[in-house]
Amino acid sequence: MISKKIVLRFPKDIADKPLISDICKKYDLTFNIMKANIFPRKEGVLTLEISGEDKAFYKGIDYLKQNGVELTFVEESIKRNEEKCYHCGFCVAVCPTQALTINDRKTMRVDLYKDRCIACGYCVKVCPVKAMNLENEI
Repeated sequence: MISKKIVLRFPKDIADKPLISDICKKYDLTFNIMKANIFPRKEGVLTLEISGEDKAFYKGIDYLKQNGVELTFVEESIKRNEEKCYHCGFCVAVCPTQALTINDRKTMRVDLYKDRCIACGYCVKVCPVKAMNLENEI
């Protein structure tokens, strides 16, 4: 069983197609929507967690790609520039999933847990030195 958070970008010509429904039916996958910005006849971006058996999961991903959906795994899309970051903690205060946390109060180092990230982008907006970056941001 595999479960991954993914950012999907739907070009306007396919934004109205039921592709997520298709992969759930065809490949027995489940999903949980975390963030969505989709409008008829316009590009859409959807952040969700997809789960299923390994082989079926990757077939579903291939199906989305073959139908024109651009996708990025959330773990690959969130990045922190370690040279810029001075661990101020602003991002910790706004992170709804505790993907950014301070575990050691002596060093006050901000730890990034990419597997918890839902690509909400709050950390990017509050970072005073622009050390946080999110590809395919909604």
